[in-house]
Amino acid sequence: MPTNDKRVDAYIAKSADFAKPILNRFRDLVHQACPQAEETLKWGVPHFTHKGVMCMMAAFKGHCRFGFWKGDLIFDGGKDSAKCGQDTREQLRRITCLGELPADEALSRFIKKAAALNEAGVKSPARKTVPGAKELVVPDFFMAALRKNKKALAAFEVLSYSHKKEYVQWIAEAKREETRQKRIATTMAWLAEGKPRNWKYER
Repeated sequence: MPTNDKRVDAYIAKSADFAKPILNRFRDLVHQACPQAEETLKWGVPHFTHKGVMCMMAAFKGHCRFGFWKGDLIFDGGKDSAKCGQDTREQLRRITCLGELPADEALSRFIKKAAALNEAGVKSPARKTVPGAKELVVPDFFMAALRKNKKALAAFEVLSYSHKKEYVQWIAEAKREETRQKRIATTMAWLAEGKPRNWKYER
């Protein structure tokens, strides 16, 4: 029987009513697919570990999000990922009701693959970069603000590279300190709700 972390119990209890059954369902599936999985809290949100971090879940104002630590390997390559792939990965970033969750069979398959990768000691592949392209550098002042807001930090950590870059560039391009601080405050608020930089233009 899995040992539930009381901090995760408290996190779910404090979540919005719509989020509780979604979080509980994902939690149950993790323990069914990987009975050895342990629960913990990282960056203020629930994570599941087995020989390393496997996956996480988070609740925001209007949706829930699930992320796999080695998502590039789980969703991009191999037979297991061919049936769902990136569509499922994107779907898991914004779940508003139980009916929007992928089928239990699919989710269990991804959880088992996450566990198997950790058991085999497989590391996440290095990100492919375009020759001459620079790595994304997050300014210290932005990271300092993120560390003061656990929800925002958790959301930022699971954003895609392009979405992270949009926030970093928007803040870095501010010419006045006052403008920069306003953008940081706005970023913290949007991230705390799990929103990407250009959420207003997404359908």
